[in-house]
Amino acid sequence: MTYCVAVKLNAGLVFLSDSRTNAGLDQISTFRKMIVYEKPGDRFMCLLSAGNLSISQSIREILQVEQLEDHEGGDPITIWNARSMFDAARVLGAAVRHVYERDGESLKRSGVDFNVSMVFGGQIAGEGMRLFQVYSAGNFIEATAETPFFQIGESKYGKPVLDRVITPTTPLDEAAKCVLVSMDSTLKSNLSVGLPLDMAVYEADRLQSDKITCIDEHNPYFRMVHDTWGQKLREVFDSIEDPTWDGSHTEVPLLCNTTRSQPLKKISNAKEKLI
Repeated sequence: MTYCVAVKLNAGLVFLSDSRTNAGLDQISTFRKMIVYEKPGDRFMCLLSAGNLSISQSIREILQVEQLEDHEGGDPITIWNARSMFDAARVLGAAVRHVYERDGESLKRSGVDFNVSMVFGGQIAGEGMRLFQVYSAGNFIEATAETPFFQIGESKYGKPVLDRVITPTTPLDEAAKCVLVSMDSTLKSNLSVGLPLDMAVYEADRLQSDKITCIDEHNPYFRMVHDTWGQKLREVFDSIEDPTWDGSHTEVPLLCNTTRSQPLKKISNAKEKLI
């Protein structure tokens, strides 16, 4: 399992991935799931991958040389000469289908699903930033103002904090902090996601990034986030009043009568009906 998250903001893009892979309890390894493609001044692109490792590694290798026909008669389209991120995402989709055509049937005969999902985003000179989620069929969807982030892999533990914090106007550093909290929540709840982490932060219109780092268990900032988030959550939890059951005074009673819904009926003998 894995956890990867990418966020598209007005100010830029944030990418974060873990690096744990496992094929059973005693086969745990570290493989990076992020790759950055950059031609300074022309394009910056970042790819995150989850799912079957052999499939995602093949896609990443083929993506370097995958080509699409240019229907306007120009040179074949690659990720290095695509004039838009949409065309670059089409090249990625073609690479996914290329691997499926090559390996899909043999994987199926071995009882292995063609399981891969990817997030691909960045900016090419002449257009704005774009972010896509790519599925195992090679099709994809694009992030919008209403849905400014994508998650792949073990996403459920890290999603609540993203839902509460991330909007298109969120500052870049605040979003970076938020995705680290999201990752920390996932690490806490799921052993199949693990350190080290890869993080890339891209500022809009720069067409390159020097904000790329690897985060391990000794990273001072991530340790601070882990400790502070756990401490503050406990403080907020402790500040919430406990429910009362003995009729003592409270401004927020839990036991109260309503006209619409009544408490659950208890069954006291075999002759009583549930309804």
